[in-house]
Amino acid sequence: MNLSEQMAKVYSQLTYEDLPEDVISFTKLCILDYFGSALAGISKAPIQMISEAVAEFGGNPQATLVTGGKSSVLNAALVNGASSHVVELDDIHKSSIIHAATVVIPAALAVAEWKELSGKDLILAIVLGYEFSFRIGEAVSPSHYHYWHNTATCGTFGSAVAAAKLLNLDEEAFINALGNAGSQAAGLWEFIEDGAMTKQLHTGKAAMNGLLASLLAEKGFTGAKKILEGNRGYFNAMSDVHDAEKITRNLGNEFKILENSFKVHASCRHTHAVIDLAIDIANGNDFELDEIDYVEIGAYQATLDITDNNDPKTEYASKFSVQYCTALALVKRSAGLDDFGGENLWGNAIRDVMDKVHLELDPAINAAYPKEWGAKVTVVLKSGKTIRKQTDFPKGDPENPVTAEDLRAKFIKLATNLTEENRQVFADRVLGIETIDNVADLMNELNVQYI
Repeated sequence: MNLSEQMAKVYSQLTYEDLPEDVISFTKLCILDYFGSALAGISKAPIQMISEAVAEFGGNPQATLVTGGKSSVLNAALVNGASSHVVELDDIHKSSIIHAATVVIPAALAVAEWKELSGKDLILAIVLGYEFSFRIGEAVSPSHYHYWHNTATCGTFGSAVAAAKLLNLDEEAFINALGNAGSQAAGLWEFIEDGAMTKQLHTGKAAMNGLLASLLAEKGFTGAKKILEGNRGYFNAMSDVHDAEKITRNLGNEFKILENSFKVHASCRHTHAVIDLAIDIANGNDFELDEIDYVEIGAYQATLDITDNNDPKTEYASKFSVQYCTALALVKRSAGLDDFGGENLWGNAIRDVMDKVHLELDPAINAAYPKEWGAKVTVVLKSGKTIRKQTDFPKGDPENPVTAEDLRAKFIKLATNLTEENRQVFADRVLGIETIDNVADLMNELNVQYI
């Protein structure tokens, strides 16, 4: 059997009862974390533009938009996928380099609401969407990541699988969905060069395109049977090196969603280990900012490729500047949603420290990537005192975890467009989502609770 056939055979037959309790509990945290990011993003300019465009497109009122109202399932996946990515607080999987929630969950929610499916159906679909995204991402990483945004490309498969499971596609249709998802997988990193809004289009379209692939497969629309390993398939076209064995290793015997990481800082994940260390240094040592002579950052190559920007001009660009994030952490001792942009971006305090930050490749840290997303920070004071810290795992990784209470508090802090009472109620509903008979009821609550 080819790779698509092997995966379809295992996962098209999986049921909710096959999921271990820890997988179910963890998935509910992923869903809650998704909603926090999605609600926090709705006021951002790119999301408002996409929402306005969708309103002009029109669409049957099948699924809820986080920006308000309802539209077609495809439009809902587009808007809700984009909104959950814009504030840079969505989850991340290290070895596949994928933010799965922002592509898988919007597609799954749209179908579950439209078809009036249960919370258990939704959980199962999300688990499988994460599974496919991560396995395909691991097979092509890290070479694929140089030009391609894994969340957009590999994530398209994940959203297709989540939708396929909710649509109850058989093995053949499942394979067709994968074939057509792979042909739509796209997302180039060039946007990072000028801080364009395209990154939000990546996740919205990945959610939308994967869903489209499964909706067409449901009608008998065929797709390439060997979309991954075929001569002109995904592996050969979009990676210099790939490992197909990572697709099938322990297939059906483990659930990779448990490897997922959560973000505690509102910036690119490649900056998080550095932020953690800089905050620790600032909190644990008694020095004034003007005493800093220079700061050295040792990191893996992707940190240099994606976040080496010593002069960010916009709030969004600052989230992709390890120099800015380091200075922000040293000055403010935090890197939350309200710490980026405005006076912080252009103020002398952070700019002065940022000018002292030097980034370089650390061979040992680079060799451990992407299994470990580590960093080393050295602060040298004018007195000659040197302060060094290193970590292999930023806060939120399974090896350095946050708690369920932390994630609930994160949601409450982010979902400010709901009343305080409704935030608590909605969080309770999501964390008990396996008891909900109709996901539409949950989404209807969200649709009427805005301040």
